[in-house]
Amino acid sequence: MVTGAALADPAALRDEVWRVAGAVTDPEIPVLSIADLGVLRDVRVADGRVEVLITPTYSGCPAMTMIALEIELALDKAGLGPVVVKTVLAPAWTTDFMSEDGRRKLKAYGIAPPAKTAGRRALFGVEVVDCPQCGSSDTAEIAPFGSTSCKSLWQCKACREPFDYFKCH
Repeated sequence: MVTGAALADPAALRDEVWRVAGAVTDPEIPVLSIADLGVLRDVRVADGRVEVLITPTYSGCPAMTMIALEIELALDKAGLGPVVVKTVLAPAWTTDFMSEDGRRKLKAYGIAPPAKTAGRRALFGVEVVDCPQCGSSDTAEIAPFGSTSCKSLWQCKACREPFDYFKCH
């Protein structure tokens, strides 16, 4: 919780709002915070008002309403509300915004993390996706969409386990 003196300091308030809002988890991948995912884009503090800017992982992402509500609730609980949460579409989110810690968390959760760099090559699929269970690169895509639209379904030929791959975009 921020003390009264810290609330008067816009930089300290911004940092605390970022810390609390950034800890909100993605409802579709609860092992990732929105900071790890790169959905939390900015926190603005001016004239006693706080704005939190978030960007969806893809247009029409159904989790955005829930994420905005969870941010408001977390900040209110921390004594940092009221806050305005805005969805911004530019620059568009890419998997490049995901933190290295977020990529590690995905793999530990059983989801193959995206390729490290989004780009033209990602539009045509990836050549190799390592199995998050056994590490084998002997894998094959089963379906272009997995448990959510931002993931595809793959299977490891070595351990035979199915797994989601977080698509690079």
